[in-house]
Amino acid sequence: MPPKRYVAAGPNSRQSSPGYLRTVYDGLSAPENRSIVTAVGFFAIWLHIWQEM
Repeated sequence: MPPKRYVAAGPNSRQSSPGYLRTVYDGLSAPENRSIVTAVGFFAIWLHIWQEM
C-alpha cells in the first residue's frame, strides 16, 4: 500500500513571487533610489529640450 500524501497548507496557500514589473517598480520607487531616479528624469527632460533647439 503506497504512503498517503501529506499536504502541509493546501494548494492555494503557496505564496508566489512578485512579477518582474512589480520588482522593477518597487526598486524604482524605493527611497534609497530616489536621487538616482530624479537625476535620470531630469537628464531625460534636458535631452528632450536640447533636441528641440
